Parts: sequence; C-alpha cells; structure tokens
Amino acid sequence: MKDPISPISAVGIPASNSTNYPEPFATQMSRRFKAKLGNAFGLSNFGVNLTRLEPGAISALFHTHSQQDELIYVLEGNPTLRLGDREYEMSPGDCMGFAAGSGHGHQLVNRTDGAVSYLEIGDRTQGDEVEYPNDDIAATMTSEGKWAFVHKDGSAY
Repeated sequence: MKDPISPISAVGIPASNSTNYPEPFATQMSRRFKAKLGNAFGLSNFGVNLTRLEPGAISALFHTHSQQDELIYVLEGNPTLRLGDREYEMSPGDCMGFAAGSGHGHQLVNRTDGAVSYLEIGDRTQGDEVEYPNDDIAATMTSEGKWAFVHKDGSAY
C-alpha cells in the first residue's frame, strides 16, 4: 500500500477558469474558478471542487444528469439556485443534492456584488448523459472519463 500524503490547504490548490464546454458556451465560464480538490489526492470515483463564482458568474449551463449524483455546499456568499422553474437564494451552510435521473435542471448564479464559494461534489459515472434544456448542446461521459459534446441534432462541435 502506498504511503498516504499529508493534509494540504485547499486554498493552496490552484483554481482555474478553464472549462470543457465548447464555444460559444466556454466564455460564459470566464468568471467561474474551480480548484479540483479531489484530483489533488488522486480520487477517481468522485470529484470535489472548491468553486468560486465572481459577481455575475454561473456555475454551469442549466442542466440535468442521467447517471451522476451531485451535491453543493455553500461556504461564502448568497448564490441563487435555479432548480427547475423555481429559484432559491442560498446562504453559507446551505446545501442541495441533485439525484441522478431526477430530471430537475439546476444551476447556480451569482447575482450579488460579492464572491460566492461552494463545494461541489459529484461522481464520475461513465456513460452519464447531460441534457441542457435551454441550450443547443448535449454531453456524454466517455469510457476515458472525458466529456464529449455535440449539438442536440448529434452533429459535432
């Protein structure tokens, strides 16, 4: 068995605003920054991100997952949770889970003048399909663990 590494500071893990989304959607993520905490420890079954949304930023396109569960836990700020056709203002200490296959579209939006930070936890189920009801995009998790994006008609980006 490999020796465990020592604990590290989460704020010391570099955050990036890179995204897997193709254009024209990638630029919408320019004010979202993710530090991939799970990757720092070599976790492969699930991901944990420390995510920061600057004012006006969104967490992702409004979406649902067919096979992956997700959970968010707000650390700082007051994001608006878009859940189906409802909206909820969240506060530090609030959390929300999104069960796979529920069909409940979701997205966080920072409509405040301050930063929002939250933990984002999700599994990495291969074959997961993501539906984006408001945008011409669809995604599938490949057997290599990468997202493959297409237009809703199946044509490539």
